[in-house]
Amino acid sequence: MSDIKEIEVSAKDLPLHCPTPEVALWSSHPRVFLDVAKTGHVACPYCGTKYKLKAGEVVGHHH
Repeated sequence: MSDIKEIEVSAKDLPLHCPTPEVALWSSHPRVFLDVAKTGHVACPYCGTKYKLKAGEVVGHHH
């Protein structure tokens, strides 16, 4: 499977981990937490799935 996908996440999805609950169990790998908040995008070191924070999302600030 070489089709790398990019998944948009929002602040409510944090803390972000891969695989996400939507990933089929047969294709899963050990759960790893990813810091998407730091740069706005991150790739999973296991499967290469790319995650990016939706435009306008604010992380770590309480209103």
